Amino acid sequence: MSDISIHATGLGKMYRIGRHRRGGYETLREKLTRSMTAPFRRMGSLLRGEGTGSGGDNDNVWALRDASFEVKSGERVGIIGRNGAGKTTLLKILSRITDPSSGHAEVRGRVSSLLEVGTGFHPELTGRENVFLNGAILGMGRAEIRRKFDEIVAFAEVDRFIDTPVKHYSNGMQLRLAFGVAAHLEPEILLIDEVLAVGDAAFQRKCLTKMEGVGAGGRIVLFVSHNMPAVTRLCERTILLDGGRVAQDGPSHEVVSTYLGNGMGTTAEREWSDVTKAPGNDIVRLRAVRIRTPDGRVSDAIDIREPVGVEIEFEVKKAGYALWPHYTVDNEEGTRVCVCFDQDPEWRRQPRPVGRYVSTGWIPGNLLSEGTMIIGASVRTEEPNILHFYERDAAAFQVIDSLEGNSARGDYLGPLPGVVRPLLKWTTQFRPNGNGA
Repeated sequence: MSDISIHATGLGKMYRIGRHRRGGYETLREKLTRSMTAPFRRMGSLLRGEGTGSGGDNDNVWALRDASFEVKSGERVGIIGRNGAGKTTLLKILSRITDPSSGHAEVRGRVSSLLEVGTGFHPELTGRENVFLNGAILGMGRAEIRRKFDEIVAFAEVDRFIDTPVKHYSNGMQLRLAFGVAAHLEPEILLIDEVLAVGDAAFQRKCLTKMEGVGAGGRIVLFVSHNMPAVTRLCERTILLDGGRVAQDGPSHEVVSTYLGNGMGTTAEREWSDVTKAPGNDIVRLRAVRIRTPDGRVSDAIDIREPVGVEIEFEVKKAGYALWPHYTVDNEEGTRVCVCFDQDPEWRRQPRPVGRYVSTGWIPGNLLSEGTMIIGASVRTEEPNILHFYERDAAAFQVIDSLEGNSARGDYLGPLPGVVRPLLKWTTQFRPNGNGA
């Protein structure tokens, strides 16, 4: 038997928008009228030249188009792309939640999907009843579900509420239980959407660790996320979608570099023009993150020998808080390279008045290794300890090593692993061989 568990050929999904839908729900009479008049409407469309051949795409949007790929047993595959690229639509087709408009997908194995908080839960049923219901939907016997039940509840940390209807659960509780069910009931194929972003950092680490274990057990994981470090940590392979099409399919670090480096994802400058939609709260809002070269240019390509400035622009909305800007640096493999805090003595532990601020932290040259660096921007107060915002993947840049022989690489042209690549000071002592030595 082939080890290919997912085989997608020319998958497409088209949605109709515009005049055919005026909002609200249809009554029974409206549905019957629409179905009875449909043949006449189609005939009228053909007479007007609005058939499938031409003129009929004004009301059609292709969320997914001509997507073809294969996934083998045991693979963990990331799916990335900007909003509207077709990521969630693809998972819905593979989950059989929606049918494709074109092409077909052959899926071999038991599929468990987590596409939104509380996926598959009945709000009136208790957590316990929903666990058994989901297991039954997956085709599992009651005894098999019972063996996994305690492990699911322990993972979700909802033991006190397991006999409470899930409609009374918070989003976090629903998410923990839904992921516990999806990951522990041993599906051959696990589909996870960006829903993990709802959880806190500790829960996200817990889920990523669990998904690593699922993949190591020979099962498939398809992971949709905007969290590039999580994608590169979890998945050796990534599929990049752009405009509903497969733009690239290959090793995760290469695909993520393409996504971050060509304007499809976060780049060297990101601004929030509408302060009401900017990350933050009524105390402080993030307005921009920029990557600057020593001469002040915004650039996503940085010479490894040159310093790089990470600029955080933020707006203080309420005075009296000693705000502490900082940023994180992750590489394309998902490894945390460093965390950098603003140590400007002028504002250290000083309450800030209302206004705009631009804080720039400079990373020395000949420190970072070559590759993609992903910046997360934050502002917090220390007393009380409040994280006002943390914008993950706020900006990114490429560190480009020099081949001129005057970087830490020297004259070596092969691959150099490592998070940092410092140019060290070397000394050499020479002692010539004497006679009789």
